[in-house]
Amino acid sequence: MKRLTLLSLALLTVLFVMAQPSENPLRIGVSGVAHGHLWNLISAMNRGDFVIVGVAEENPEFRAHNNLVGRLPKDKFYASLSEMLDKEKPEVVVDYGSILHHMATVEACAPRGIHVMVEKPLATTYKQAIRMEELAKKYGIKVMVNYETTWYPSNHHLKNLVDRGQFGKPTRIEVYDGHQGPKEIGCDRMFLSWLTDPVQNGGGAVIDFGCYGVNLATWLLGGQKPKSVYAVLQHNKPHVYPNVDDDATIMLEYDGCTVQVMGSWCWPMNRKDMYVYGSKGYVYQKNNNRMQVFVEGRQGKEFTAPRLQSPYNDSYRYLKALVRGEIEEQPYDLSALKNNILVVQILEAAIRSAKTGKAVILK
Repeated sequence: MKRLTLLSLALLTVLFVMAQPSENPLRIGVSGVAHGHLWNLISAMNRGDFVIVGVAEENPEFRAHNNLVGRLPKDKFYASLSEMLDKEKPEVVVDYGSILHHMATVEACAPRGIHVMVEKPLATTYKQAIRMEELAKKYGIKVMVNYETTWYPSNHHLKNLVDRGQFGKPTRIEVYDGHQGPKEIGCDRMFLSWLTDPVQNGGGAVIDFGCYGVNLATWLLGGQKPKSVYAVLQHNKPHVYPNVDDDATIMLEYDGCTVQVMGSWCWPMNRKDMYVYGSKGYVYQKNNNRMQVFVEGRQGKEFTAPRLQSPYNDSYRYLKALVRGEIEEQPYDLSALKNNILVVQILEAAIRSAKTGKAVILK
């Protein structure tokens, strides 16, 4: 009985410690609320490793009606990003506005020494991406880009297999990302207001889903720049998406490797999967944790990839560790600025290729 009591006390102690906020939580400011991925922040906001100190949103309707309202005090909502930054003094700002909005956020944060995390992709144009890099270097801040697929154990295990030469040097990579369409899956009016706008988003499916495959290929191939980019953009549902493409195929030519990136708002199901082929076999990354390996004529059973350890399993934990200097990113890591500048350059070339019908040679 005494032993059970001691075990119970020990368990209660562990649970109590786990429930306490972490020491020195990251001070996060929010810039923009129109991105549907804001739910990722909301779902994690009470676990204790960060605290939201302020929210800036220029649109009065969006500022008054978003999913952070009621979860934060009213005086934490600002119409001006600059005012929020100066009054609340966040360590980091996370941008949940349009892709075009990212530039203004970095311009406001960089001179104040405030780090920035944006949702994918980094920018709508290569010119904006280069400007962000200039500001980051000048003021010594981190600019991190968040993709859902960065936190997939299957992608990281696949990268380990590639780096070890498990199935030979990659000769072909095929990446599939997409769903039925943002309207079809029920994205709200705020999200759709910019996601289907060629200026605010930079394009349609080519930007929204094409960026995943380009980001992953850049990482898997160690930051190589493709020799050429060729793309076909389709407009299968002009009555739904009159201003942007809804299906994209991007072909990237590297020395010894071809990458095909397929992003779509026209598929009958959700998918984020990838095949990587080499001289001795291939790997199929089926979803966030399931995968299968075929090596030297033998088809392996489908298995679950090893779990990622903190802080590499979560965008906000990673962000905190990065800006606090607890970890060091490599130039072409999935979230890294160099990787994502190249992503924007490739996407811009893809849009140009689709307009001309010709491959674009990257210098």
